[in-house]
Amino acid sequence: MSNLYSRLAAEFPANRGRVFAWLADSRSLSYGGVEAESARYANALRELGVGIGDRVAVQVEKSAEMLLLYLGCLRLGAVFLPLNTAYTAGELEYFVGDAEPALLVCDPAAASVISALPAAGSMKVETLDAAGDGTLAELARRASPVFATVARDDNDLAAILYTSGTTGRSKGAMLSHGNLASNAFALRDIWRFAADDVLLHALPIFHTHGLFVATNVMLACGGSMILLPRFEVGEVMATLPRATVMMGVPTFYIRLLGEAGFGRELVSHMRLFISGSAPLAPDVHREFEARTGHAILERYGMTETNMNISNPYDGERIPGTVGLPLPGVEIRIADSATGRVLPQGEVGVIEIRGPNVFKGYWRLPEKTAAEFRDGFFISGDMGRIDQNGYISIVGREKDLIIAGGLNIYPAEVEDVIGALPAVREVAVIGLPHPDLGEAVVAVIVPRDAAFADAAAISDALRDKLARFKQPRMVLFTDELPKNTMGKVQKAELRKHHACLFASRG
Repeated sequence: MSNLYSRLAAEFPANRGRVFAWLADSRSLSYGGVEAESARYANALRELGVGIGDRVAVQVEKSAEMLLLYLGCLRLGAVFLPLNTAYTAGELEYFVGDAEPALLVCDPAAASVISALPAAGSMKVETLDAAGDGTLAELARRASPVFATVARDDNDLAAILYTSGTTGRSKGAMLSHGNLASNAFALRDIWRFAADDVLLHALPIFHTHGLFVATNVMLACGGSMILLPRFEVGEVMATLPRATVMMGVPTFYIRLLGEAGFGRELVSHMRLFISGSAPLAPDVHREFEARTGHAILERYGMTETNMNISNPYDGERIPGTVGLPLPGVEIRIADSATGRVLPQGEVGVIEIRGPNVFKGYWRLPEKTAAEFRDGFFISGDMGRIDQNGYISIVGREKDLIIAGGLNIYPAEVEDVIGALPAVREVAVIGLPHPDLGEAVVAVIVPRDAAFADAAAISDALRDKLARFKQPRMVLFTDELPKNTMGKVQKAELRKHHACLFASRG
């Protein structure tokens, strides 16, 4: 029943000299440094007039200083609002107007443009660069290293994370101190994190995966992490011998498998590989285990809920499933139209209830109300639960393909195509069709760049999928469009190929 920072700090090692993070420039940050520097940032924010409940928007490159700013916001009782570094000034105009932050922290090169945004109003603008320098960093350096962390309640806001906005304007998911604390400690326990763990951290930290899952879990166990600026396969290969755990998105693991030197010897000392933020293809799971002896632990979460479901630490990690509900989290499968809870094995919308579920969308009470049913959050993801309680995701509700009146779940088709030897990655989409309404289309990244034999793919699927599920068209590409977390942007694929069947008469 207290500030998230206070709960995490209670788990810090007694030896405050222990390293929390090794940084790319050969610096390191101790737990004593975390305490002192987060206090400096909290004091700097207070000096700038930021108060309890005020939003602090942050669009900066990954750095230890950004993490310290996040912790400083928690300690002050302010609301941390990280923004994707790829957002343009035009996109920032929306976020600034919607969230009305008291302060926006950005790269020095962007300060003048952001200050001139029509929505900026009285918002203060300070800077922080990838090296940890800037006007805010300078203010923090001069501030006191002592700060009395402000008491917060479980329901008080800790952060707002904007959804990706793939189906319209982004919505601000309001996450409380209780939401984030419940998830950090649940994940620490079920994934067996301890003080002797070293996490290889190559994820961005404007997203729940790199910020709340990776960072909060490591603070909650008193462990250490290697903070890489980004994922570069050569650097990750060189760093793995120093780590015990890696968290990544499927793209990370696909790229590692593309390296000839990646195998059992390199990772024999590793304890755990975790994957999330996008579906992990079953063939990638199987290939990784064959190459390394490690079964990747796949889990499932959302911006609005953090993590909900995980394959077990002890027990079978089944390719194509995301596992079992976390302790304290309830999952049910319901008919998306009626809300009727469906029997085991049937496909429906995944609904979630638990202490991790967000408080609603920022300034959108009607939208919030529409997204809850009997206290359960309606995820928009379609899934099923098998006889052993394992949950499989079959796609987003909006990605469902209805061809000739029959429902087709893209994930089912993707699993079959992805298992073919010639296929590295695949995305299955529905496109407008004059006779069927929608037609199944497979967009494939081949293992061999020269491979483009659509007929061979179709022949291989003939006895593996019902005829109505088989792609009407097979397309090849060098890469699939993805967001920064490695999730395939199917809306972009549908838009790009929208007229495919119309153009063929």
